Amino acid sequence: MSNSISYADAGVSIDKANLAVEKIKTFAKSTFNERTLTEIGSFGGMFSAAFPEMGEPILVASADGVGTKLKIAFDTGIHDTIGQDLVNHCVNDILVQGARPLFFLDYFATGKLSPQTTASVVEGIAKACKENGCVLLGGETAEMPGFYADGEYDLAGFIVGIVDRAKVIDGKNIKSGDVVLGLGSNGLHTNGYSLARKLFFEIGNYEANSKIEELGGEIIGKTLLKPHKSYLPLLDGLLDSGVIKGLAHITGGGLLENIPRILPENVSVEIRRGTWEALPIFDVMQELGSVEETEMFRTFNMGVGMVIVCSQENKEKIAFHLKNIKEKCFEIGRVIEGNKNVSIL
Repeated sequence: MSNSISYADAGVSIDKANLAVEKIKTFAKSTFNERTLTEIGSFGGMFSAAFPEMGEPILVASADGVGTKLKIAFDTGIHDTIGQDLVNHCVNDILVQGARPLFFLDYFATGKLSPQTTASVVEGIAKACKENGCVLLGGETAEMPGFYADGEYDLAGFIVGIVDRAKVIDGKNIKSGDVVLGLGSNGLHTNGYSLARKLFFEIGNYEANSKIEELGGEIIGKTLLKPHKSYLPLLDGLLDSGVIKGLAHITGGGLLENIPRILPENVSVEIRRGTWEALPIFDVMQELGSVEETEMFRTFNMGVGMVIVCSQENKEKIAFHLKNIKEKCFEIGRVIEGNKNVSIL
């Protein structure tokens, strides 16, 4: 029939999808371990749930995306780090409860499928999964013509981890007099990019390939694409020790809104500005838009990507562990009596 219409005529290429899946399989298989019971391509991924070494294993799950940081990837054509962002963000979200990751699933959706771009994104996902000891168990690649602008895509991830109930970190024993420690971030990680893009590209009139002297002459696009840092390799040796009372992943809402999520009702936290190494990018953004300090601290991590709360007597143990792996640790504040508030002094 001369007027026969195919799926490809509607904008969906099954051949390109199959090519993308073949590329993805190689990356995913590189993350498999002895608990992985299915191959990529199954309707569902199977993973062994036998944990005889744990008294009461608890599954911890989280789902997230990378927000408008994707726009920077589109503008620069750099797609291999955005997958790392996705995994590391999700790893950190379950890490704060003491969980180690088991497996990860991704969702990649685009208007017109580019097997190379898709493979580049998934390569970053697989890289981060391997670094975090996590299996890339499966996912979904969707081609949706007319739904996304040309060259754009959306990305989301789902993670499942595990912790023994006796070793769950929940913050319930935090008390006045405890110490607040901070671990440095790589930059914005995956939050605040809508404001960052407005500041740099609208108010500052910079392009993604512009170099900014205040950032050491770095290209702004590459600076903004620095991967979200995973704190699992840094804290893995401390998770089962009992020295950590609480962990807060500093994402959207910054220090002001993420620390209260782990505090008991009767305490607050004071954070002292200038007690950790500042990253120039935050000063540049604040100056570009004359952004109020409270707004900066509610939007960005301000150079602190993970907060640890511990007792006075255990802070040296934590600092010693981090020093041994060449990671800087900053005493940034203290716990006081209060009502779950955070103040910046």
